[in-house]
Amino acid sequence: MTSAGNASRPGGRSARVRADVLAAVEAELAERGYDGLTIDGVAARSGVHRTTVYRRWGTVDRLLVDLLALGADDTWAPAETGTLAGDLAELNREIRSALTMLPSVTVAVIAASFRTADAADALRRFWVDRYERSAVVVTRAVERGEIPAGTDAHRVLMLATAPLYHQLVLLRQPMSAQLATRFARDAAEAAKAGILRH
Repeated sequence: MTSAGNASRPGGRSARVRADVLAAVEAELAERGYDGLTIDGVAARSGVHRTTVYRRWGTVDRLLVDLLALGADDTWAPAETGTLAGDLAELNREIRSALTMLPSVTVAVIAASFRTADAADALRRFWVDRYERSAVVVTRAVERGEIPAGTDAHRVLMLATAPLYHQLVLLRQPMSAQLATRFARDAAEAAKAGILRH
């Protein structure tokens, strides 16, 4: 469940303009926050003429929504390690990295989503997509006979990943890689015990 800023870039001139502009949005948002994000700043950083940016996006909110939409268009998939605990640990490693890098685009996007309804809706769609893609780690574990059939993938993923957001975003406290892995293992053990079934 990587951040919105880790999307692949499609080809073509129009797509290159979009990629350049959204890369600039990502950088400006991380450095300046939502209040410091401007179309002029994005145009200057991207090297795309400001009239092109205004014509295609029009507002800062639309730039932010498109950045989130780009994240949902990528080819990201969760790692396959051979165990549920390993797969969840890899998810938590990616999340922890996205939340602790400086500056963190993920944290900036989360903060911006509280400022505009369109961004909030786009961020919600992004995370729904990431949780849907990540559900495969539970499906694989069921197929291996590692956890019971009927295990609720969403509950497993929430149990594994929510502590990272709580600690790093809400409390703004550090979390070690070892602790992030421990939360993943705790979720895997709960799934094996059968307490996370539908």
